[in-house]
Amino acid sequence: MSDAVAVSRQDWRPMIAVGVGCLFFGYGFLIRVSPSVMVAELMREFGVGAAILGNLSAVYLYVYALLQIPIGVLMDRVGPRRLMSAAAVVVGVGVLMFAVSDTVNGAYAGRFLIGAGCAFTWPGLLALIHHWFPMRFALLAGVGQVTGMVGAVFGQAPLAAAVEAHGWRGTMIALAGIGVVMAILIWMTARDRRHPDSHAMTTKAALRQVASNKQTWLSAIFGLAMTGPLLAFGGLWGVPFLSTVYGLDRPAAAGIVSLIFIGSGAGAVILGGWSDRIGKRKPVMLIAGVLCTAALFAVIHLPELPVFALSVLIFAMGFGGASLLLAFATGREHNTPGTAGTAIGIVNTAVVGSGALFQPIIGIVLDLNWSGELAEGVRVYAPETFRLALTVLPVCGILGLLAAMFSKETFCRQRT
Repeated sequence: MSDAVAVSRQDWRPMIAVGVGCLFFGYGFLIRVSPSVMVAELMREFGVGAAILGNLSAVYLYVYALLQIPIGVLMDRVGPRRLMSAAAVVVGVGVLMFAVSDTVNGAYAGRFLIGAGCAFTWPGLLALIHHWFPMRFALLAGVGQVTGMVGAVFGQAPLAAAVEAHGWRGTMIALAGIGVVMAILIWMTARDRRHPDSHAMTTKAALRQVASNKQTWLSAIFGLAMTGPLLAFGGLWGVPFLSTVYGLDRPAAAGIVSLIFIGSGAGAVILGGWSDRIGKRKPVMLIAGVLCTAALFAVIHLPELPVFALSVLIFAMGFGGASLLLAFATGREHNTPGTAGTAIGIVNTAVVGSGALFQPIIGIVLDLNWSGELAEGVRVYAPETFRLALTVLPVCGILGLLAAMFSKETFCRQRT
């Protein structure tokens, strides 16, 4: 029986729940990338340099990544409704704490809570899709990725304009209330549905089964490599890179960087639907991975490009990088239905861990090569320093392509 028929014979609540889950993921992505448009304000407010700011942004990703495996196990055993509702409240509290903090330690605590709550957004959405629409997994995951990218786009130029108009603190306070609204919507629409096999083995046995599968880790490496540009370039360092290298003001730079998220949203639906339609994952992963890595290298290392060419390349970078969602599809398909959440948790640890890894590494390289120049109390980094620091991203892209080459084709069928 098709997914559409199954839903029509019951009610539309599963699809509505998936839609609300998409909105929660989009909200979480907006909060995730928000520091990228307030870099100067945060440096000035807390008196920190690029390395500490990179860690302040990435603490979200540290806790997010560390929680993915436990959350995956919980999704297999508890289900998404209660977990996601509570998580939305935690996000709202964390955003408020970040907004009102007078010290960098308080800001760290706020970002920690934000990361802990947002850690449930993507696994919860994928759990809803896995349980209710398994035959449309890649396509609906792509739709979810689109809403994440819409949130990321709103976290660039529109959020930058709000920060300019109302200040970063006022803007973040306004965003804090959305968490409570999301909690209510999730509780009203979502329902828990768990696979019977999830209780057939212990947590330890499930983890051992998934972790001992080499294909799980190849999926995770590919996902990490394709997410790096999105989280490190799009999520933090892209705006200051374009401002430094191309002399663009912050709103203009944010507008161009937002194209990586628009490209990722378009690529998520197109690549996910294409993969489901042809019944294969591997060729889509390889083609899209090459596109992402090549475009990223061109943006970083080609001589100063026309704005149009730069925009096209950044869009292409996001479009190819959207193949990261196929890492979740292959990770799930290489494992049994009862351990799907655990497999998704491991893959998502690597995916989000890419930001936690690359955001501060890029900041550290920038600080190590800083000339000592300041402008209104903010460190100024040379264009060649930015290019050096960002080179780590295409190198990781090559590693991701190697992982895809050694992956086995699943033919879009889950292991039984």
